[in-house]
Amino acid sequence: MARTIFITGGARSGKSVFAEKLAGGFGGQLAYLATAQAFDEEMDERIRKHQLRRGESWTTIEEPLHLPQALAVNDGVFQAILVDCVTLWLSNMLCLHEELGDETTERVMEDVRRLAATVREVRTPLIFVSNEVGMGIVPDNPLARIFRDIAGQANQMLAASADEAWMVVSGIPVRLK
Repeated sequence: MARTIFITGGARSGKSVFAEKLAGGFGGQLAYLATAQAFDEEMDERIRKHQLRRGESWTTIEEPLHLPQALAVNDGVFQAILVDCVTLWLSNMLCLHEELGDETTERVMEDVRRLAATVREVRTPLIFVSNEVGMGIVPDNPLARIFRDIAGQANQMLAASADEAWMVVSGIPVRLK
């Protein structure tokens, strides 16, 4: 298993910038595995700003759903792969499986377990960025509560298996392990 770094924090906390800085330390060709999808102009602008900030030294791989497969296919190709972000991937998966009803959580968690297994097999250093969504109020609707619970479980699983775990608060990285 390669070195794995897990980074969490709130929205706009600076976690992506911190992750990019850490990835730069690996040198060479770096991959940015993007899980976002631009369904509206605002998200399209966010994606564009991220791309401009990174510059042309990164190879961007867009994969909103098949994260484990994308990691496996690109293993050994880059010096490091930055996955940004796990919670957007989970959101994509949740929407994909939403019609399953009660089985939705288990189906998405099955995908998370598949991701964790893939992480244990790759040789390329990985950096995961994920939002910490469990520190606020209890959401007022079932879908938001399911998302919060799945994100919390996924974050726990990835952080536990990572070599390093960080939380970024107000632009300040705090090492958790």
